[in-house]
Amino acid sequence: MNQDEKLIYLEKLRHSTSHVMAHAVKNLFPNTKLGIGPAIDEGFYYDFENAYVFTPSDIEAIEKEMRKIINQNYKFEQRMVAKEEAFKIFQEKKENYKVALLNDIEDSVVSIYQDGDFTDLCKGPHINSTSEIKAFKLLSIAGAYWRGDEKNPMLQRIYGTAFETQQELDEYLRLREEAEKRDHRKLGRQLELFTIVEDIGPGLVLYYPKGATLRLVIEDYIRKAHIKKGYKTVIGPQILKSDVWKISGHYDYYKDNMFMFKIEGQEYGIKPMNCPGHMYVYKAKKRSYRELPLRLFELGTVHRYEKTGVLHGVLRVRGFTQDDAHIFCLPEQLEKEIIEVIDFIVETLQVFGFHEYEVALSTKPLKYIGDDKDWQRAESVLASALTNKGIKYEVQEGEGAFYGPKIDIQIKDALGRKWQCATIQCDFALPERFDLTYTDADGQEKRPVMLHRVILGSLERFMGTLVEHYAGAFPAWLAPVQVMVIPITDKQNEYAKIVYETLIEKDIRAEMDQRSEKMQYKIREAEVQKIPYMAIVGEKESTKKTVSMRSKKNGSICEMPLLKFAEFICEEVKTRNNNQGVAS
Repeated sequence: MNQDEKLIYLEKLRHSTSHVMAHAVKNLFPNTKLGIGPAIDEGFYYDFENAYVFTPSDIEAIEKEMRKIINQNYKFEQRMVAKEEAFKIFQEKKENYKVALLNDIEDSVVSIYQDGDFTDLCKGPHINSTSEIKAFKLLSIAGAYWRGDEKNPMLQRIYGTAFETQQELDEYLRLREEAEKRDHRKLGRQLELFTIVEDIGPGLVLYYPKGATLRLVIEDYIRKAHIKKGYKTVIGPQILKSDVWKISGHYDYYKDNMFMFKIEGQEYGIKPMNCPGHMYVYKAKKRSYRELPLRLFELGTVHRYEKTGVLHGVLRVRGFTQDDAHIFCLPEQLEKEIIEVIDFIVETLQVFGFHEYEVALSTKPLKYIGDDKDWQRAESVLASALTNKGIKYEVQEGEGAFYGPKIDIQIKDALGRKWQCATIQCDFALPERFDLTYTDADGQEKRPVMLHRVILGSLERFMGTLVEHYAGAFPAWLAPVQVMVIPITDKQNEYAKIVYETLIEKDIRAEMDQRSEKMQYKIREAEVQKIPYMAIVGEKESTKKTVSMRSKKNGSICEMPLLKFAEFICEEVKTRNNNQGVAS
């Protein structure tokens, strides 16, 4: 069985296991009504309606019942029946959600599957019999609105996973346990980085001092990197008149994701994207072909309305900042600019410790603006740039932005999980709608092409990704606190202050723990905070003007002169050595 065949079989296995789970739930809780139960990337789920709220002990009982069903070796039998017959079957079972699904099916004949005495509306495919299910585990319970619409009833969703072998399942569960330890929401609170306070509003991030410091370090790096690459920094307003959003197409194609309001009879929209502002920077004066490419960069804060149910820590929020840029160029410059952005992305990701990634090319969606020929040109040049770089990519049909196709890059973290990061979007439409022009060598006005692109993407999401990638143990160059100065007793407080001030003068982010606690307690506290280095000072160090350095990576202690220690930390930061955090 090759890899593609294995993936197809795994999807069938998981889909079939979701049916067995639904079968078990109906056996144990007969009044339950069934929603849907698809296979998903890492397993499966099934949605249920029941006035009774499922508990962790119920999960154990459901797993036990599933094993009984599996041992019965029931065949998964497909029947094609007239739609009217299917209506009768599920109406008699009082399965109103299945009836609702049938109402959406246009075919006169539908597929149902049966294993034992359990019948479900399903197009399949499935494995041959329940006995093929060898390794499965139910994982969690969550709430989910029917069809994802918050106006519909809230159902109970049980998640699970299944693999061909117990060994594969055990490895998955090990990684899942490790992922839970790395959860950015948990570590964000523990390390005093950030939080989301419901009193402030869902999806709105509140940064603590350490989190703000981490973000400023990231911003400082990415800002300087853009300047070195020839980008010009601009800053746009947070709100723009709705007339602008109508020109850009956001009013017609993106309004449901925008926060709109009226003042003095004029409608405004809080910006969900930075591109319209950059259009007006371009339009501020006549442009010559000699000025292109023009690369405009902004650390732009945007707000988008995301439904409460899809918000997730800092990975999916309503307010976030992007390292956003728009490149205005000649058509013949387009591929070169795309390739340079790809190189910029790869270079930057490596600096932050990400060396593996997957690439997708997303094409024209059902609803779009612009000319079909321009869309074809845009898709072609994006594909050509990837091919010329020797980058393998997957085509995602219909997943482009409404104004242009795009390249999306997903990075892989230390556990092999994928995170959306950079994107490059090729746009012929907005320069047309905003009437952007340049004067060519013959004095004729021509239309530029525009690239929308981010390198890190949402800084909030990127920070969350960094937290989980490093399990909160950031390398020294990124760590909000790089050194904790720890005096062994109160008698060393004066020298500890000298150590602290020396480090601060060297632009080293240091803190000092002068609490009247035992040294081992202070060391343990610094370890819990995942601070890369400690400078421990006692009577000996005070006399010799040294520090005893302890690293988070290996816990070893070595004594060195104070200035040499400061130089060591400075060099560690300068080289951006990322091994410190990964090894922790």
